[in-house]
Amino acid sequence: HVQLVESGGGSVQAGGSLRLSCVSSGYTYSTYCMGWFRQSPGKEREGVAGIDNDGSVTYADSVKGRFTISRDTAKNTLSLQMNSLEPEDTGMYYCAAEPMPCYVGPSRVPSYSHRGRGTQVTVS
Repeated sequence: HVQLVESGGGSVQAGGSLRLSCVSSGYTYSTYCMGWFRQSPGKEREGVAGIDNDGSVTYADSVKGRFTISRDTAKNTLSLQMNSLEPEDTGMYYCAAEPMPCYVGPSRVPSYSHRGRGTQVTVS
């Protein structure tokens, strides 16, 4: 039973930073692609970043240079460091996982097979 649990969301002022974490269980972490996507009220889900098992990463254009995705295979943990936050970054952020073979492009992340319940990020 795949479980993904996010944490680290909160409220910050524009220009601030947050670090999101996602702890995984119930599957072989190293054989999955991982990623983050977000959703705001009235908007479609938006893929933010993806990472595959050898560390290759991709980002949505809207977050390039500001967000960094990383994974710790030993701890089954996925992270998203978010800097220079903007009000447009406000939304519910979800961790997602897809068994290999998989594509880590941000556009694919929202459709991954497994996702957590999300953590809220509010930027004012």
